[in-house]
Amino acid sequence: MSSPVIRIDTSSHVPPYEQIRAQLAALITSRRLPERERLPTVRQLAADLGLAPGTVARAYRELEAASLITSRRGAGTRVAPLPAPAPAPNPAALAELAWRFITKAEELGADGETMLDAVREALDQRP
Repeated sequence: MSSPVIRIDTSSHVPPYEQIRAQLAALITSRRLPERERLPTVRQLAADLGLAPGTVARAYRELEAASLITSRRGAGTRVAPLPAPAPAPNPAALAELAWRFITKAEELGADGETMLDAVREALDQRP
């Protein structure tokens, strides 16, 4: 990893590991860090940023759990291949699903605003 720079704002309420995770995730998903690009070792990035190695290790673990990086002993930590974009949803199938939801929600006594609130809440809580 040569050109993109990770910066830590020590005055931020966001923990340093999350700042690292978010910045690397953005670099990877925007493809500014290409597939198979080797990332610095945990110790090297920690030293570069003036942080404890455990902080960087946590960020790397979370990126690996999100399938954005892969780590292998001897091969280092590299940017993982990004999954192919999901196909566009079928509008007719979505409309059918929406109508089934509306019908069931009306059977429960929900009005339109309550249905929208339920959908928004479900979207906010999804993983």
